[in-house]
This record gives sequence, structure tokens and C-alpha cells, in this order.
Amino acid sequence: LRDALPICGGGPTAADLVNNWSEGELRQIFWDLGEEKSARKIAAWISSEREKVKFERTSQLADGIEKLLGRRGRIHPATKVFQALRMEVNDELGELRRFLKVAPDLLKPGGRLAIITFHSLEDRIVKQTFRDASKEEIDRPEWPAPQPNPLYAYKLLTRKGVAPGGQEIARNSRSRSSRLRVVEKI
Repeated sequence: LRDALPICGGGPTAADLVNNWSEGELRQIFWDLGEEKSARKIAAWISSEREKVKFERTSQLADGIEKLLGRRGRIHPATKVFQALRMEVNDELGELRRFLKVAPDLLKPGGRLAIITFHSLEDRIVKQTFRDASKEEIDRPEWPAPQPNPLYAYKLLTRKGVAPGGQEIARNSRSRSSRLRVVEKI
């Protein structure tokens, strides 16, 4: 498994991103990865603040964002920003795509792959990959006939993602955004 999924490291840290990336680059990851509605405002604030003092502690960023946006209910206003930074630093979507590409080769026929996602972007990637790899044939309007699908590898065991029930969420509040998807190798 190690050979199939090389461990990468040595990339930029969250502090590197916050202290060195352009306002536009920060805005983009906060919007795309964090799905943060105030991405523009937060990126502008970070850009302005770091001219005065370098960000060295997560509390500087968290407290500043809370001051900037105010409290919005149960979830801390900086949560999505930290999520975006973590996802970018760890290349989480890239790692997920790379894993999904090699996963069929790691399973024997009848083997099952279950993936739990905690973010809509992750879930969209898993859902689309599983859907694409579960079609025997693909068809396009410009083709005279359907063609065999070179990605065909799975039978879908869950049509829709399985969401946690009320009891699970009560026991484990972090499960609230999770989705489980399962396929079986053909």
C-alpha cells in the first residue's frame, strides 16, 4: 500500500499560506475549500493584519476572525478558514483523487470499499468517481453506439450517501456532515 500511495511532505505550512500567499490566493481557498461566504473579507483582513505582525499562533487568526465577523451560532467563525488551510496544506482533495484512482487495483473481486466523507467537496468527488466506475458502458451523443467503459470496476452498494441518524449525531456531533458510500469490486 505504501508504494501505491506515496507519503508526501515538506510542503508549505498553514502559517506559510497565511503569511505569504496573496490576498487573492487566500480568498480562493477559503471560498473553494472552506466554502466560506466571507472569504473576501477574511482574506483582506489577513492581508492587512500581516503587514503589522506575522501570524505565529492559531489563536491570533481565530480571535481576529471572530472579532471581524462576530459569533454566528454554535460553530466558531474561523472553522471554515482552518478547514480550508488544512485541506490545502495536506492536499486532501488531491490525495483523495489519487487514492480513488488506484483503489480498484488494491481490491480483489468481491472486495468492498467504504468511504466516509465529511465535506461536500470530498463527497462530490467520491460520488462521481463511484458512479463513473460503476457503468459498464458509456454513451455520448456523437458516438454511433455505446462504448465499453475503461473505468468500469464497481457495483454501487449505496445509491445515495448514507447520512447519520439522530442517535448517531447525538452521540457524536462531528458525524453530522458525514456521508458513507460503498462499492464492491466486480
